[in-house]
Amino acid sequence: MKKDNFQLIIITGLSGAGKSQALHILEDIGFFCVDNLPPNLIPTLIELCINTDGKISKIALVTDIRSEEFLQNFENVFEGLKKYYINYMLLFLEADEETLVRRYNETRRRHPLAKEGKGILESISLEKQRLEKIRNLATYILDTSNLTPKLLRDKILELIEGLSYVSKNHLFITIYSFGFKYGIPLDSHLIFDVRFLPNPYYEKELRFLSGEDLQVKEYLLSRKEAQEFLKYMKNFLDFLIPLYQEEGKSYLNISIGCTGGRHRAVVIANVLAEYLSPKYPVKVFHRDIMKDIL
Repeated sequence: MKKDNFQLIIITGLSGAGKSQALHILEDIGFFCVDNLPPNLIPTLIELCINTDGKISKIALVTDIRSEEFLQNFENVFEGLKKYYINYMLLFLEADEETLVRRYNETRRRHPLAKEGKGILESISLEKQRLEKIRNLATYILDTSNLTPKLLRDKILELIEGLSYVSKNHLFITIYSFGFKYGIPLDSHLIFDVRFLPNPYYEKELRFLSGEDLQVKEYLLSRKEAQEFLKYMKNFLDFLIPLYQEEGKSYLNISIGCTGGRHRAVVIANVLAEYLSPKYPVKVFHRDIMKDIL
């Protein structure tokens, strides 16, 4: 089997952040999936699948704090994956405390650290501390606080498309548009505020459209301040992105925010994606485009 065709996605992160749901999504699209696998067994699983002559070429697994060996062995195991010369990604899922508490209350499940006699908030805080080093190893960090099941599926499909890029030390770029009133995307590396641009929301004929509509795009891009901003942004990114590549960064999240995430941020995110896409693998994710419609 050509190892270029072999794909491994390791899912980890905070309890309650959606790891099992992510695994089910990958299973539905043909990945061989294993839940709660101790880190020491990951190399064995890889070798067994490589020896199937291509019958099992896509693996997704969850390994997390439920395994007693997780914190002691994971870093060494993950570093050892380089010797297999396969495409692999470490996907770290997280969510804000309010969301995690709500999810635990809805499911009535116990947090894995509750066995240490800790309450839910204390368990969440302790888990964050213990996983900090592993979070820093992640190929991609995904905040699921505001993601519906459909949006989570869409996001994971985007990440799979970029898997071969991040495994070969290329830079994979995701550009988010978002609304500040719904919170800043926690996995952002660069955040830009475009609330200085005129707001189409206050134009009667544009209010119920979005930044995907030509009328809104033309309204904003005809403004001198938008044109100047985009000129500076393009120059800035042309300067900055190669420096990230030189440092070995495999992915970059650029977030563009306006008030509701429906008009201005969407237009600017799309323009930047169009500009960068001939040079880099780029995906656009309009997080809040359907929220601000009333």
